[in-house]
Amino acid sequence: MARLPDGLIVGDDGVPRCWWGASTPRYAAYHDDEWGRPVRDDRTLFEKICLEGFQAGLSWLTILNKRENFRAGFANFEIEKVARFTGRDVKRLLGDTGIVRHRGKIESTINNAKQAAKLVDQQGSLAQFVWGYEPAPKQRPKKITKAALMTMNASPESVALSKELKRRGWTFVGPTTVYAFMQAMGLVNDHLEGCPARRPALEARATLTLPTS
Repeated sequence: MARLPDGLIVGDDGVPRCWWGASTPRYAAYHDDEWGRPVRDDRTLFEKICLEGFQAGLSWLTILNKRENFRAGFANFEIEKVARFTGRDVKRLLGDTGIVRHRGKIESTINNAKQAAKLVDQQGSLAQFVWGYEPAPKQRPKKITKAALMTMNASPESVALSKELKRRGWTFVGPTTVYAFMQAMGLVNDHLEGCPARRPALEARATLTLPTS
């Protein structure tokens, strides 16, 4: 049997995956079916950038295990609904044991919903704005390896997107958080070379029609 490239791990089901995606069945399903697949749906984009903010200081598996609770608590991350949350909702969420009860992150999500609503009014959609920061192919490593990824916790594009979001009043959107968001939503494809999930993500991006104004 050929030796697997560094960073790929064969799961209990016999499927090789990026090293981080093989530890649990839930992680494996997320790795195989979601991470790196391009998304242009505003609700999903907003949910992910908020959950990346909640993940700061924690493992993504912690957030993934609580994702349905987050969706229930935050009105399925419908931007207009969350933008109307009040102090009563903050109090409710601080008492919700099914989510990460961090006042700053809860208040940030409500704030970011308000800023997202403004952005949609100005830009036409959150997707149109976000995908404007997709890096050109020549800006990406020629080969995605574990060694390359371990040095890439941010990128010029994630720095620029972070800076612009902050200028617009968003919070908990640092460059590292934004890069993780870009990885998950398919603005970059960081599945390792040799990972079976890499090609489907590439094919999905090739057929994705981006929103226009």
